Amino acid sequence: MMIWVSILALLIIVVVAYCIVDFKMGKRRFHHNSSFRDYSKRKGDIHLITHGKDLFSFLLTDIKNAQSSIHILFYIVKDDQFSKNFLKLLIQKAKQGIEVRLLLDWLGSHNTPKSLITELRNAGGQVAYSNRLKFPYPFFSLQQRNHRKISIIDGKVAYVGGYNVGKEYIDEDSVLSPWRDYHLRIFGESVHDLQNEFCVNWNQSSKNTVSISEKYFSGPATGNMDHQFFPTEGLRLEHTICELIESAKESICIGTPYFVPSKIILAKLNDALKRGVKIRIIVPKKADHILVKEASFFYFRILIELGAEVYQYLNGFYHAKIIIVDEEVCQIGTANFDRRSIYLNLEINCYIYDHDFIQSMIKVVEKDILDSHRLSLEELNNTKYATKLKELGAKLVADLL
Repeated sequence: MMIWVSILALLIIVVVAYCIVDFKMGKRRFHHNSSFRDYSKRKGDIHLITHGKDLFSFLLTDIKNAQSSIHILFYIVKDDQFSKNFLKLLIQKAKQGIEVRLLLDWLGSHNTPKSLITELRNAGGQVAYSNRLKFPYPFFSLQQRNHRKISIIDGKVAYVGGYNVGKEYIDEDSVLSPWRDYHLRIFGESVHDLQNEFCVNWNQSSKNTVSISEKYFSGPATGNMDHQFFPTEGLRLEHTICELIESAKESICIGTPYFVPSKIILAKLNDALKRGVKIRIIVPKKADHILVKEASFFYFRILIELGAEVYQYLNGFYHAKIIIVDEEVCQIGTANFDRRSIYLNLEINCYIYDHDFIQSMIKVVEKDILDSHRLSLEELNNTKYATKLKELGAKLVADLL
């Protein structure tokens, strides 16, 4: 019996050691080969959407009215009736001769109905899977996901934000509903940037590459709202967040479903609190993944003790991703405030500099805070034993959360 226990223990050690080496070498190789696109400040019209039913009402209508091209990237498309209806609409448009390209994350969308994917391809649409399992570093490749959600219709209107495709995102999940998230509908110059970013991701994932031609950039350059897109791929996001925090003179508001900052970002938040910056953080009370809620408690204790305010959202599941600094810049996009988004995933954020938009966004955030419970240091210091065990486990795998 002891021999078998020893063999099992040795196997576990070998597997863990292999994963660690695979992850570090895979990450190093990716960083060495990475290239990035830098987009300038643009002008356009940006419309905030905070409810899934509203988002898909707009998006599905735009898809139905598409005249030339439909380019869509989602991290997750589920296997439920809503997702099936979404795919059937794409099939219908492909049959009409509209150019349809659907890019899905290989792991995030592994449950997407294969029969409908086949039907979409047979109708003339194209489907590709991003970030497939790759050798020689399979463990690293499984961890790095394409977490972006980008849609561009006819090169004229674009969408980016936190929503995926599934019934929970339209408040039809009994556990997580209502789903609270932020998504942007965009007209103007930056639609070109999102189209370009989609094409880059598509060409990385599909043998049927697409030339980035003028026909995909047909939208008028209308609107006066200053904004800028910033794509990241496991690099640069930490530096950008630190710059935002360092620039703060009065206030920082952070909304995120998962709060697992890097050591450098945590230190910058501490410095901001010490120089008198007011920091408010909104996270969900409910958790949709194991350990992620408890992973944040260590950081919350440090920040609350220095004066930060932490709010747990009570009215459903909070999945929004936002940073507002001094009412001067607002970041909304796909990146969570966690190490997975900072160090691993493909993400894209929009930096908005328009005063009126930021003021309206502050009102949305204030409403979310009213729907939240302010977490106290006493609560965090008196958690249950099971919670303490989860918190300890979360520390061990923090870089993967």
